[in-house]
Amino acid sequence: MTVDTSVMRKFNMSYVRRVGALEESFLGSGLPYGTARILYEIGLGAESVQDLRIRLGGLDSGYVSRMLRTLESKGYVATKRDPADGRRRLVVLTEDGLKQWDDLERRSEERAHLLLDPLTQRQRDRLNEALATADLLVRAATITIEPVDPRDPMAQEAMGHYFAEIGERFGFTVGDEGFGDDPSLRPPHGTFFVAASDGAPVASGAVREFDGTGEIKRMWVDPAWRGAGLGSRLLRHLEAEAVRLGHRVVRLDTRDVLSEAIGMYERAGYKRIDRYNDNPHATHFFRKEL
Repeated sequence: MTVDTSVMRKFNMSYVRRVGALEESFLGSGLPYGTARILYEIGLGAESVQDLRIRLGGLDSGYVSRMLRTLESKGYVATKRDPADGRRRLVVLTEDGLKQWDDLERRSEERAHLLLDPLTQRQRDRLNEALATADLLVRAATITIEPVDPRDPMAQEAMGHYFAEIGERFGFTVGDEGFGDDPSLRPPHGTFFVAASDGAPVASGAVREFDGTGEIKRMWVDPAWRGAGLGSRLLRHLEAEAVRLGHRVVRLDTRDVLSEAIGMYERAGYKRIDRYNDNPHATHFFRKEL
């Protein structure tokens, strides 16, 4: 056991006890924590079994189904087949379920006050900052980076954010340049990746073959996730994919206004080189031997 893992494990054990997660009836709701969490997520907008599994980190579908049956037996939840897709099960809170959700929300708020009330405002500010940082870092460490087709809705959503942001930062509209139809971003020539949290993309990027070497393209990290190391992790993932595709050198381009990206590339060992492409928006060019 290392110092880092010891701190993490001690916090986990302390926190789950203090928030009531070990109680057979979570916060006196009559439900164990897992089942109460399923109820809560439905109330927050989860519409299907698949949504619940995504929101709760890929829980086993059989386990989710068993908890849903418990909620159905109590009259809190109703499920039905999606008329547009018979393979998809929709979930909704009943009137009693909505009352249970409101009660759970009230009890959760009361438990939070019990933890915060003994603290001074300065201590609360420190705790809020520490918990927000811890939440971001843990989520960044535990999400997966998965290959997707550029035409996939998740990829399209990520690139919508990407082009909107670079257009704003560049000061002019940047088109999608045929992103979804670009064959170089699909096997066997390249791969596009998306990292998602709670069913929404939070980072993306691609590797493709360009002029005999690998090229990293379309790197984007949601602004709310920056500072958690996700960009560096994504970059390492793309480099590993470049090696898998048979490349020993990768190149990339960027623009001078993206100073944080330039700093990340330089810290990762990228060296500035002369222009190697005709991208009219790029001002800086980099190369790295893998």
